[in-house]
Amino acid sequence: MWAGVLRLGDMDEESVSVNEIPEGAAIIDVREDDEWEAGHIDGAVHVPLGELPTRLDDLPLDDDMYVICRTGGRSNRAVAWLNTNGFDAYNVSGGMGSWNLDHGKPIVSETGEEPWVK
Repeated sequence: MWAGVLRLGDMDEESVSVNEIPEGAAIIDVREDDEWEAGHIDGAVHVPLGELPTRLDDLPLDDDMYVICRTGGRSNRAVAWLNTNGFDAYNVSGGMGSWNLDHGKPIVSETGEEPWVK
């Protein structure tokens, strides 16, 4: 299934800016564990891209999902896969860089250190 996620990555999925994400929306972070631990959005669901097809039970499938990674590439692949499989998902344009660095929105860390976008 990982290969399917990769193949669909060439599709250009609908993107939303950080400011277009509704309050309380379901945010899915598809970055790797070390990236998540360094800094992530409080309340986001962490499902690395490669695990997405096998971890659907961890996702809020009845809600619109706003998918984020570091810059938008992996999240675009995830959104393509989710939308192809009947879910409503949107790519967060600019990823965590846009969330934290461009818009100054807060992030938290799992390491006990100052959170940062890795």
